[in-house]
Amino acid sequence: MTTSAAWAVSETNSRGRLHPEPSPGIRTEFQRDRDRIVHSTAFRRLEYKTQVFVNHEGDLFRTRLTHSIEVAQISRGIARALGLNEDLVEAVALAHDLGHTPFGHAGQEALNGCMKVHGGFEHNLQSLRTVDLLEEHYAAFDGLNLCYETREGILKHCSRENAAQLGELGKRFLEGTQPSLEAQLTNLADEIAYNNHDVDDGLRSGFVSLEQLDDVAVFREARQEVEALWPALGGRRLIHETIRRMINEMALDLIATTRANIVAAGIETLADVHRAPRLVAYSEAMQPRLRELKAFLRHNLYQHYQVLRMTDKARRIIDDLFGAFMNDPRLLPPQYQLRAKTDTPRAIADYIAGMTDRYAMREHRRLFAVGEIY
Repeated sequence: MTTSAAWAVSETNSRGRLHPEPSPGIRTEFQRDRDRIVHSTAFRRLEYKTQVFVNHEGDLFRTRLTHSIEVAQISRGIARALGLNEDLVEAVALAHDLGHTPFGHAGQEALNGCMKVHGGFEHNLQSLRTVDLLEEHYAAFDGLNLCYETREGILKHCSRENAAQLGELGKRFLEGTQPSLEAQLTNLADEIAYNNHDVDDGLRSGFVSLEQLDDVAVFREARQEVEALWPALGGRRLIHETIRRMINEMALDLIATTRANIVAAGIETLADVHRAPRLVAYSEAMQPRLRELKAFLRHNLYQHYQVLRMTDKARRIIDDLFGAFMNDPRLLPPQYQLRAKTDTPRAIADYIAGMTDRYAMREHRRLFAVGEIY
C-alpha cells in the first residue's frame, strides 16, 4: 500500500521495531503488525469481553471484538480520505482494547481500585504490555514486536509516572508533543464507533427508546431525514438508516476539519505533525452535538439500573478474585505464579485483565461457590 500524504507514517519514516527482523516480503511492516494482532491470543479473547452488555445477555450486542472491527472499518475509511496509512490505523484499531478487563469499564475501575497502592491499572498501558510482553508466540522475543508507530497508537493515554518508565514511547506525554495522525485518527474513530453502536445496542435492549433519543439533535435530525425519504419505514431498518447517517456525518466532519487543520498548521512532514497541536478533530459545530449524545448515553444507558446491577456484580467478582490471589498467590495458574515471584500484584492484574467475562465468572465460582472443588 502507498500513501499520498508526505506527513503520513510509512515504512521509510518508521522508527522500526525493538527487535530487528527480516523484511516481511510481500506484506508491508504494518500489515505484518495487523496480522500478528489478529492471530494473538488476546485478540481472540475480545469475543467474550463486555462492551456495555455482558456476552451472555444477548447474541447480537457488541463485544470488544466486534467493537474493534467496527473501529478498524471506520478508521480505514477516514484514513483513505486523508491520505494516511490505512494498514497502520487498522492495526492500532484492532489492538487498542487488547488490555481491557472483563466486564467493560466496571472491570477496569475495579481492577484499578485493587491496584491503587501497587501502581494502578490503565487499560491502554495494559494493551501495550500485552503486545510488548504477555503474548507468547515467537522464539526470539516476548510479545509481538510491533512497530513503534503501532505501539504509539495503542497507548492513547498514560499517566506521567508511567510515561517516565516507557523511554522514547512515553516522551510525548511528558513533553506535550503529538503522536502520528494515524494514532490521533484511530482515537476518534473509536469514539465514533462506540457512540453509535451504543445507541444501537441501547435500542435493541429496550433500555432506551426512539422517543427518548429524539431529544438528541444528531439522532433526531438523522431520523427525520430517513423518515422524509421513507415515511413508512420502521423497526430495525429505520434504526440502521438513522445510525449510518450519524456515523457518516461524524466521519465527514472529522475529515473536513482535519484537512483544514493540516493546512492551517502548515504541515509538510511527519515531524511537523509531532510538533503541532492536535490536528485530528471535530468542528466547533459538531462538538456540542457529540457532548449531548454522550450525556444522553451516560444518563440513560450506562446508568440504567439493569446495567448498574451487572456492573456492581462485576466489581465484586474482580475484587474477590484479586483479594483471593493476593492472600495466596499459589491459587494462580503456574505461569502467573512464576511472574508473581517478582511482582505479585502486577502478575495478578495480568491474569485478571486477560480473562473473558465468562472465564472470570467461572473462576469466581471455583474459588467461592460451595460445591465447586476443581
